[in-house]
Amino acid sequence: MKRCSWATTDLSIAYHDTEWGVPVHDDHRLFEFLILEGAQAGLSWETILKKRDAYRLAFDNFDPHRVADYDDAKIATLLLDSGIVRNRLKIAAARTNARAFLAVQSDFGSFDAYLWAYVDGQPIIGRPATPADLPASTALSDALSRDLKKRGFTFVGSTIMYAFMQATGMVNDHLIDCFRAPSP
Repeated sequence: MKRCSWATTDLSIAYHDTEWGVPVHDDHRLFEFLILEGAQAGLSWETILKKRDAYRLAFDNFDPHRVADYDDAKIATLLLDSGIVRNRLKIAAARTNARAFLAVQSDFGSFDAYLWAYVDGQPIIGRPATPADLPASTALSDALSRDLKKRGFTFVGSTIMYAFMQATGMVNDHLIDCFRAPSP
């Protein structure tokens, strides 16, 4: 079975085959991907996948209400957790982003409604032939990044947001010869 070239380990193959490029409309899962994509900045996605269960445990199963209430003592405790990426800015960003996430939910009814409006509720279907055809960012990820930053989010640069859009199925960038590629 032909897959995208980055799916090479059991963990990345399972993620590729069941999650990557699949539309996510659940706010809880969207928040999880938002935090994980920010944590991934500068690292491999494989590293984050390996730590995903530890993240779920450390960040109260990605409950944005609980994460928004973290105090400095909780942040200090998370910095000692070897199961996650122990970067002070990334951990603090989770709390900041949880607060901004809740504000977006309040303003739009859900984070899903806010987010998917950027693509008119339908995934953008990429048709990359090779990994070199995949962009690191797009005008759309630039716009989403700018608006999220305006709303108080951090670790939401355009490249991070493009990866987030791919992870949550807003963009389907499976290579054209991958069995998960959408039919033309």
